[in-house]
Parts: sequence; C-alpha cells; structure tokens
Amino acid sequence: MAPMLYSDSNYSLTHLIEEIKHGKIGLPSIQRPFVWKPAQVRDLFDSMYRGYPVGTLMFWETGADVDVRQIDGGENDPVAARQVIVDGQQRLTSLFAVITGRPVFTQRFQSKRIRIAFCPKDETFAVTNAAVERDPEYIADITELWAERYRSKVRDFLKRLSAHRGVAELDDTDQSLEQTMPWSEERDMLEERVDRVHNLRDFRFQVLILSVDADEEQVADIFVRINSKGMQLKRVDFLLTLMSIYWDKGRQQLEQFSHQAVDSNLTGPSPRNAFIDPMPDQLLRVGVGLAFRKGRISDVYKILRGRDLESGEVSETRRTEQFRILADAQEEVLNLDNWHEFLKCLIHAGFRSSRMVTSNNALIYTYVLWLIGRRDIGLDLTTLRSVIARWFFMAHTTGRYTGSYETQIESDLRRLSDIGSANGQDFCQELDRLVRATFTHDYWKISLPNKLDTSSAKSPVLSAYQAALVLLDAKALFSGLRVRGLRVRDLLDPAVVVPGSADRRHLFPKAHLATKGITGISQVNAIANMAYVDSPENGGIDDDAPSTYWPEMKASMGKEQLEHQVYWHALPVGWEQLDYPMFLEKRRSLMAKVVQDGFNTLWENKRSSEPAGGVADLLAVGESQTVEFKSTARWDIRTEQIGKWIEHAIAKTVCGFLNAEGGKLLIGVDDDGNVVGLEADLATLSKKNRDGYELFLRQMLDNNLSVPTAGIVRISFERIGDTEICVISVSSSSKPVFCKPCKGSSSNYPIDFWVRTGNATQQLHGDAMLEYRENHWDASTGGLFL
Repeated sequence: MAPMLYSDSNYSLTHLIEEIKHGKIGLPSIQRPFVWKPAQVRDLFDSMYRGYPVGTLMFWETGADVDVRQIDGGENDPVAARQVIVDGQQRLTSLFAVITGRPVFTQRFQSKRIRIAFCPKDETFAVTNAAVERDPEYIADITELWAERYRSKVRDFLKRLSAHRGVAELDDTDQSLEQTMPWSEERDMLEERVDRVHNLRDFRFQVLILSVDADEEQVADIFVRINSKGMQLKRVDFLLTLMSIYWDKGRQQLEQFSHQAVDSNLTGPSPRNAFIDPMPDQLLRVGVGLAFRKGRISDVYKILRGRDLESGEVSETRRTEQFRILADAQEEVLNLDNWHEFLKCLIHAGFRSSRMVTSNNALIYTYVLWLIGRRDIGLDLTTLRSVIARWFFMAHTTGRYTGSYETQIESDLRRLSDIGSANGQDFCQELDRLVRATFTHDYWKISLPNKLDTSSAKSPVLSAYQAALVLLDAKALFSGLRVRGLRVRDLLDPAVVVPGSADRRHLFPKAHLATKGITGISQVNAIANMAYVDSPENGGIDDDAPSTYWPEMKASMGKEQLEHQVYWHALPVGWEQLDYPMFLEKRRSLMAKVVQDGFNTLWENKRSSEPAGGVADLLAVGESQTVEFKSTARWDIRTEQIGKWIEHAIAKTVCGFLNAEGGKLLIGVDDDGNVVGLEADLATLSKKNRDGYELFLRQMLDNNLSVPTAGIVRISFERIGDTEICVISVSSSSKPVFCKPCKGSSSNYPIDFWVRTGNATQQLHGDAMLEYRENHWDASTGGLFL
C-alpha cells in the first residue's frame, strides 16, 4: 500500500486569515489573478451562513525552515511560507479580501474591492451596487462587521433602519402597517442575524495537509487533478506558487511587467507592444530557459526547491544559488531594451501585430533563443535579428512549439548547450541548419500547399503568407490601378489600419459560388479564395463571376503592374476560367511559392539560392521534429531475421510525420547519424535494387496506413560517399492518418494514431487524440473524419 501523503486537520477562518496576514500560509495573488465573479463570492458567504459545506482546503508543508527568509530578503523581509495553498485559492482570496477589505487583482491586473451586502430581514447576501447602497434594509458592505468598532456599526445600522421604518427606537409598538411584531423583538432578531455573519470568523474548514515528504511532481499532479473541473489550472500555476514561497520579489517583478504590458495609461518606456500581452508564467518560462536551459516544468520544480537533479537531495544552499541564477536571468528577460530589440525580429520577419501571431509559445521560446544569443553568445543585434527572424518564421509557420512543446524546446536548448559561450558563428549555423532541415523542398512543394487547405482565419500558414507579402513589399490586389497603391503591410499595421478601407475579399464571390451549388462555409471561405483587395477599386464586382470582372480590371493595368499583381496574389494562368476546386488547388501551390520567396529574402542577399535541407544538413542536425534515422526497414540486426516490428516502426514514423508537419525518414543511418547503408534490407528482397526496395516500401506503407501514400510520400535514394541510403520524404497530411498496430502487439485498437513530437513518434488516444485533432486540423476543412 502506498504511504499516505497527507494528514487531516481543521482551522477556523480567523486562524486562516491571521496565518495569511503573517505570511505563514502562502496566498500568492500571482498564482492566478482573481477570477471568481462577485456572485460566486456572495454564494460562498451565503453557504457558510446557512451551514452548508464549502469544500475542503488543501495545503502543502513546504519544508521551509522556521526563520528562513525569502531570497534577496533582509531582516525585515518576510520569511518563506511554511504552508502553501494547493486547493482553495479562490475561496480563501474571497474570504481574505472581504473580511480585511483588501483589494484583489483582476485578470487584467486591475485593483478591485469586493463588496458584499447583507439583508438581515431576508437573511440574504447580495453583490453591492447602487440600488443596494440606497436600500436601508441592507448592510451595504459586510467588511465593516469585522472592524474594531463592530458593535457601533451594528447600532448605526439599526438606527438608520428604525428611522426609515418610522419607528421610535424605544417604542414597543410598530408604526408600520407591514410590521407583524414589536420593533424591539424584530431589532433583537436582526441583531442576532448580523451576529451570525460576524461569527463566520469562527467557521471551521476541513484542511488536508500534504506532507513535506511529497515531492514536487506529486504535489503538482494533485494540484492539477483537484482543479480539473471549473477554472482549470496548469502545472505552471503551481510553479508560480512555489516561486512565491522563496522569492516573492521575483514573482512581483513578473507581475509588474505583465501589468505594465496591458496598462494603456502608462507614459514613457513600457513592455507594451503590438504582438503579445505576456503573462507571468510565460516570462518565468523564458527565465528558466535562459538560466538553466530547461523547458520541462518537472525539472523547474526541483531546481526552485534546491533539489539536486541526480541525487534528489534538497539543499538550502543550492536553492539560494539556483534563485540567484534565476534572478540574473530574469533581469535580462525583463530588460526593456532586450524585450523591444527581440520584438524587432518579428517585424524583420514580416509580422506586424498579434493578429498574425497564432502561437504565443513560438514567440516566448524564440525569445529564450534570442537572449541566449545576446547574453551568453554575445552576438551583435544586426546578426541576431536576422537569424532569429528566420527562426521565428519557421517555428511559427510549422507549429514547432504546439502540442508537446516542452519536449521540443528541451531538444532545441540541448542542441545549443554544447556551443561555446563565445562562438556566435556556430550558434547561428546550428539554428539555420534546423531551419533548412525543416523548410525542405518537399515542405514548400507538398506540405505547405496541403496546410493551406483550410478556411481558418487564424492559421499559421495564412500568417506566413501575409508575412511574405510584407517582405515582398506587395500591394493590395487592384491597388496598382491607383496613383499611390495601398500596400499589404499597411493593411496589417495596427497603428494605421482604417476599418473598411481594405479587406480580405472573395476572389470567387459568395453569390457566384451559390449559383454553382457551392455554399459550404469552409469551401466558400477557403484561404485560397481570399485576397487582400483595395476596396475603392472593388466597388461593383462583389457578386460578379471572375470571368466578368477580371478582364476589365486586367485591361486597366500595365504589363509590369499586372505581372506583380498576378505574382503577389498567386493567381494561376487563366484562373478566372477555372472550375472552383481546380482554382483552389493551383492557387495554394502558388501561395506556397510566394511564402517561400518571401522567407528567402531573410537570407542576407542569398534569396532562393540558400540550400534547402540537403541530406548533409540532415545528418549534421541529427534527429529532430522533422528528421528520423533508421538503420533498416525490415531486417532485425539483433536476431538476424526479418522483423515485422521493424516494418511497423517505419510505418508509424511515416504516420507521425503525416499527422504533424511532415519530415524525412533516412533509412540506412543509425541513431548516431552514421551511414550503414541498405545492404541488409536488400538481401531480403527478391528484387535487390532500388526499384525492388521502393516497391517493398510503398506496398508496406499502403498496407499499414489509412490513406494512399502516392502524392504525399516520396521515396528517393542518396549516395553518401560509397554508401547508398533511402530517403522517405513525407508531407503534412490535410486530414488525420492512422496506422495498423503491429501483429502480436498489446494494442486495444484496430488502428493507432501517431504524431511526431520533438525527436520521437508518440501514440495518442482518447481525449489527447481528440484534442490534437481539434488543434491541428481545422474542423471546417473536412479534415475530421468518421
């Protein structure tokens, strides 16, 4: 039987309030901004008043020594909390705020008082508003019931009420027609009810106290599980709680930065920007990434408690040193010069506002890499801006930090940890190698067009196309007809956009498509049917067929203008005459080419001549989100026989690439990147050459995957020195792909769902699979299946 990790106790509300006041119980406001609605606070007091159960609280004994002060604390600074709240944050914040009269912070970091009223006559609580304030039947703010002159407050209330009733304070006879008892009796009853509210300070809460022997992972797991309903919490919320125990000053710095980033009343330098309203937990992730090269929250728990990652021992000395390292890193993270110089990289990459940022993780983790390059490597701002712009464009477009993002950033940080602190060239080359290994020829030609098969207006590939138009200095469609054309960059700039002056419009108008029987929202609003159009020139064509309005518009343009317009807006030759599905398919390919061309401008004066992920690059980079090595495809080197499980490993890897961002599988290369060749596999085939090997692979994949592989999986061969290897190039699928389980496996499902996460292929099922499908594919595109 597993040892009990908790003990049972109960505390009065007064005890809890006093312990919170003196810092013995940690109630960090940053764990979550106060998210309860005032009505929920009202209901909490009503339940307590009526003697209803209000749930169990859960605390964790932190193990902080009795007089141990917080990091950076002096003799007059608070000691580290002995207990921290794991469950009950919102309830205790509500009670503490109402009883003490202290304000709380909203999700927008605004200070706000919670005012609850009580009507003794009806024994009801209410959220205080103007009407309640005017109603003499209410005590408008019950906070005064716990003030020092509590009795005088009650007498003042009764005097006001008697005056309103028209009752003499000492009379036993009621002057009001509605009164059914003598005033003196009612007064006693009302006073008794007010006393019941006052005595809620003695209300006793059941408290479960987690043992100091429970490690950080166990407490974090409990923290998440008990908050799995209602306002759901994440492990990083618990991490902020842990931080507040030992270094509340650092926690407050994160909160202040986040507050200033959304405060429109500030003047002078501030974190405000067009791309993101950073949250404290996001900034903390940047800090630990820079300080410790760690992306997994489970490791950060241990670091912040001073636990040795190898031995598991906790040391106060080590904890102090870890926080000193974090403090140095956090100073860099919150430095406004660093922050805004980094955001210039996004502008350099063609991004203009938060409307174009679909992944805050991509932004946050790219900031980690920028800080490593600036602080630890010492790169100049110009060089850093270019390499980080290329990285962000790639990471954001491909969804590098979605899904299992902790695994991916951990892998990226591990690659950079071996680079010398003064070797800027190696730092840049490593990042660029990863970019080229992701943006392969197949990505541009197959994966990206497939990803553009969506109608989502908040899509990373749409943002990539928009950024490319900015980088190419493109004008809006038909804008070339005007003396001074409107550029797409102007339409995406939040500072200058005038609503209605220009917009994304349908190239095949809705009304025209309806005459063809095409009315589905996903079809009509497909990304490939939308273009940035300069509205003044678009006056009377909204319902016209392209074959009607395009010749007229084309005739108004000069040859050079027409060429630019057709190129920027990816218009196929004779597009106005194409049937709609063919138009969408051809335009997606041309849009992908525009994205590639726009991205290639980020290579300094190299443009499209920059190599695009050759095999040499892949071997140098090693296994990653988009690269996998396999020694063989069917021959088991260990048992020296054909192994079906090896064939299955090939099939599931291809399945994982299809369900992610695509990639390349190199067969004939071992896990360390050593080329071993195909001889072992070829010896098992009746046709021992390239054709036979490709035929075997194609048949095996088609037999095991739920979709035909023609068109989305390409098989080729490369010679490395005197040795030949096979390269399976996989595009990103526009719908989920499943793989048959290996014969003899313990799988409970007739088909399995695999995805590529980091440098591994992971199986998902149940809720995890459904969530991935929802996030990865736009449901309106038909990507979801029955």
